[in-house]
Amino acid sequence: MKILDWYILKRYLFTFFVMLLLFIPIGITVHLAEKIGKILENEVPFSEVMLYFLDFTIYFAHLLFPLFLFLSVIWFTSKLANNTEVIAFLSSGVSFSRFLRPYLIGAFIVSILALALGLYLAPNASKGFNDFNYKYLKSNKSPVDNRNVYRQINDNDYIYVSSFDAKQQSGQNFTLEHFENNKMTYKIKANSIRFVEKDSTYKLLSYLKRTIGEDGDILEYTRRKDTVFPFDLEDLTPVEYIAETLPYGELNRFIEKEEKRGSSNISRYKLVQYRKWSLPVSVFILTVIAVAVSSIKRRGGMGVNLAFGICIAMVFVFFDKIFGVLAAQSDFPPLIAVWFPNVLFGILAVYLLYNAKR
Repeated sequence: MKILDWYILKRYLFTFFVMLLLFIPIGITVHLAEKIGKILENEVPFSEVMLYFLDFTIYFAHLLFPLFLFLSVIWFTSKLANNTEVIAFLSSGVSFSRFLRPYLIGAFIVSILALALGLYLAPNASKGFNDFNYKYLKSNKSPVDNRNVYRQINDNDYIYVSSFDAKQQSGQNFTLEHFENNKMTYKIKANSIRFVEKDSTYKLLSYLKRTIGEDGDILEYTRRKDTVFPFDLEDLTPVEYIAETLPYGELNRFIEKEEKRGSSNISRYKLVQYRKWSLPVSVFILTVIAVAVSSIKRRGGMGVNLAFGICIAMVFVFFDKIFGVLAAQSDFPPLIAVWFPNVLFGILAVYLLYNAKR
C-alpha cells in the first residue's frame, strides 16, 4: 500500500502547488490591470511595486489557501475516478478509510504550511500590502479611526481626543482623567496636544488641570504646558489592519493590551487571532469533502464534480464572510463566527464521507 500512498500524496501536493502557480499570476495580472493607473499617476518606484506584488502574492495565497486546495483535490480525484482508478483501488480490498489516509497525510502537510504562513509570513506580507495600498492607492483615506478617540491607557488613566492627525502627531480637545480607588483625583484638559519627537514630550495648549480635594478643587491653568505622558499617540489609534500585521505572540499581547484599554475593535482583532488556527482545520474538512464528492464516477464526468465543488466553496466563503462581518460590526462572538463554518462543513464532511463509504 505504500505505492498507493505515495502515488496519491504526490498527486495531492503536486496538483495543489500547480493550482497556486496557475492562479496567482492571474490574480496579479488582474490586480495590476486594476491599479496600474494609480501606480503610474503616483510615480511609484519600480522596487516598491515589485515588493508590493511579492506581498500581494503571499497575502492572496494565504487568503485563498483552502479553496485552492479544495479545487485541486476535486480535480485530480475526479481524474482518478474517471480513469476507474478509484474503483480499482477499492475493488482490491482497500477500505475507503484506508484510501483516504494519504489525503489526510497531505492535508496535514498543507495545514502545517498554512499555520506557518498565517503565524509568521502572512503578517509581514499583510503589512507591506496594506501600507502600500494606503500610501499610494488610497491616499485620500486614513487607515486609522481618528474621530472621538476614547481610550483607557492603564489601570488609572483614561484619555479622550475629538480628532487625531497621525501625520502631525497631534489631537484636538484633549482630556485625561486619573482615577484612584474608583474615584477621580484629577482631570487635565487642553485645546490641543502634540507630540514633540525631539525631546519625547507633549505640548499642550490652553492647559487646565483640576485636582479634586476633600476641601475643594485646585485649578492650574497655563497657555502652554510641556509634559510627559505614559502613552504613545500612535498607540492610541492603531491602523485598521494592525491585527493582520502582527505575529501571533505580538498579536496576543496587543489584544490583551487593547482589552484593558476598552478598544471597540476587539472583535475584529480576535477574528484574526482565531482564524490563524481555524484555517489549518478547514484544510482537513475541505479535503474530506472534496474526496467524498469526487471519488465517485459520474455520468457528467469531471465537470459535474467541479461544478458541485465550486458551489460548496462559494457557500463556505459566504458563511465565512457573513459571520466575519457580523462579528466585526456587532456583539456576535468572534469565536463562534470563525468556527461556525468549520463546524457546519465538518458535519457535511462526515455525512458525505458516510455516503461515499456506502
